[in-house]
Amino acid sequence: MPTVCIDPVQKHHGVIALGCWSFDSSYWVGQEDDDSLAVMAGALRCGMNHFDTAFAYGRGKCESLIGRFLAANGLREQVFLATKGASHGGDGEGILALLEGSLNRLQVDHVDLYYIHWPTRGKDLRPVMEALERARSQGKIGAIGVSNFSVEQMAQISEVGKIDAHQLCYNLLWRYAEDEVIPYCLENNIAVVTYSSLAQGILTGKFPRGLELAKRDGRNRMLLFERDIWPHVCDGVEEFKSVADQAGRSLSHLAIRWLTARPGVRSVLIGARKVEQVEQNAAAMTGDIHPETLERLTAISDEVMKHIPDVGNIFRYYPQGEKR
Repeated sequence: MPTVCIDPVQKHHGVIALGCWSFDSSYWVGQEDDDSLAVMAGALRCGMNHFDTAFAYGRGKCESLIGRFLAANGLREQVFLATKGASHGGDGEGILALLEGSLNRLQVDHVDLYYIHWPTRGKDLRPVMEALERARSQGKIGAIGVSNFSVEQMAQISEVGKIDAHQLCYNLLWRYAEDEVIPYCLENNIAVVTYSSLAQGILTGKFPRGLELAKRDGRNRMLLFERDIWPHVCDGVEEFKSVADQAGRSLSHLAIRWLTARPGVRSVLIGARKVEQVEQNAAAMTGDIHPETLERLTAISDEVMKHIPDVGNIFRYYPQGEKR
């Protein structure tokens, strides 16, 4: 079994991991399966062996594609495999059914990390955690994680099981997890795994101020692209790019390195739709970045965050009708 990427020793290839949501062509318009298969092969060549997916990504399509890749190439033991399932009703048997479905689609008998995905406020999730602890004892799960949980929700399920990792949205344009969630993780030795690490591509600096996304592009529903917020985001990105130019690095490299330097962050998920993007992301970990450069990014981020409301999450996604 490969070394666990959330392990603090991190004996293998470092903190960057491959986020596989980008393989969902229903959200990421124009994504082709052949490109996704090439991305996975490229990730392994670049030393990224932590693959992260979820049942929700294309309702199992992404898992099936990863399973096809691993089975065809005999690579299961080369990959640290993480996936997720949501049990909005707090049903332990329901989460086990989702786990079995994921194992079947991935064509494996275990996953290295399994997350409880998108909890519903007000539900008792302890039965879900108890079920996953049984699956852990059976060898079907190596580690148990949560995703998008509050401190209260983590404390509740910690009564009946051990949380190993928390996957959460965290980047230079979304930092609300710093208030309570990340401090709780630090206090309780829970690894922080970041998603939307480049803010859905915004922190590559590639989007123009007059951006018009395709109608089917799922990012149309994202907070940072909303009309009254986007100008402030663009202003911040221009300042970030100025810092990157002075440092002689790309903005995406600095955004990734800023995350790896944050307290508690053990793994940084980054999606890629083309092999070239994987290679660019992997190169972020080369060379030194002066601490003052990261401090300048933080100062700019502090100002941008004043214009970004805390609506719970950047997708305005509220399971089972929950709203903020």
